Amino acid sequence: MDFSKVLISLFALQVTINLFSIQAVSAARSNLFREYIGAEFKNVKFSDVPIHSNVDFHFILSFAIDYDTSSSPSPTDGNFNVFWDTDNLSPDAVSAIKSQHPNVKVALSLGGDSIGDGQSVYFQPSSVDSWVSNAVSSLTKIIQQYNLDGIDIDYEHFHADPDTFSQCIGKLISTLKKNGVISFASIAPFDEDDVQSHYQALWNSHGQLIDLVNFQFYAYDQGTTVDQFVDYFSQQRSNYDGGKILASFISDGSGGLSPQDGFFTACTRLKSQGQLGGIFVWSADDSKAEGFRYEKQSQALLAIPH
Repeated sequence: MDFSKVLISLFALQVTINLFSIQAVSAARSNLFREYIGAEFKNVKFSDVPIHSNVDFHFILSFAIDYDTSSSPSPTDGNFNVFWDTDNLSPDAVSAIKSQHPNVKVALSLGGDSIGDGQSVYFQPSSVDSWVSNAVSSLTKIIQQYNLDGIDIDYEHFHADPDTFSQCIGKLISTLKKNGVISFASIAPFDEDDVQSHYQALWNSHGQLIDLVNFQFYAYDQGTTVDQFVDYFSQQRSNYDGGKILASFISDGSGGLSPQDGFFTACTRLKSQGQLGGIFVWSADDSKAEGFRYEKQSQALLAIPH
């Protein structure tokens, strides 16, 4: 091999090493913290929540729902309305918190579990094309009005098969990204057969469009142990192969692995293995009464370099 070929080979090897280094650093970065806010109307404000300057911080407004605002809400085939606490979480409030904290982005979550007095929210399109057209139009208006950055998909009940759900949500995310309306999208599944069948169909066909997986680990039984949590996390990394999976807890301690019982031990273990995509919390509304103590602890953990 002549000298020029040796140089070319060495250069190619160095490029490969650099790419692997970049990928390793990227995989190890887990400083994303996300918090749902506004669903329970407990007068929580963005400014109430402590924000560490060395994390990437996402507020997730909960929820925008494609139901009407009547006293007996019914599905609107993709025409979304705002159902979060707009008195405290207004467009001006979004602009203010983003101005004060350059590391903050704000998203909205679609669907949720229920509406009104506990009525379940169903994903119920009349057709793929009509739902996508209505959803793109209505959500674009809301996102631009509130100066939002992304969307989160949190439907939990379905009057549509997994393929229809996958087509609708995939086309929605694709169109909003293509139009420059959003810069990221996440999904929020949990371990229930019908839920998993819908979200895994979406992941299998449109996973390349989904930036984050807000897996609801708090939907597992209360009293989950550290070892169980790590096993559950591994299962969901397999189910959403290649996805950035976030660990999660619920503020009221009603399910999963609580901060008091080892949540941060599990997160430290996952972080040391380069598996932790970040942490999210449901929700700021309930954490306010506790002074956001575990939000502070979560962000402190995430801010530590790997």
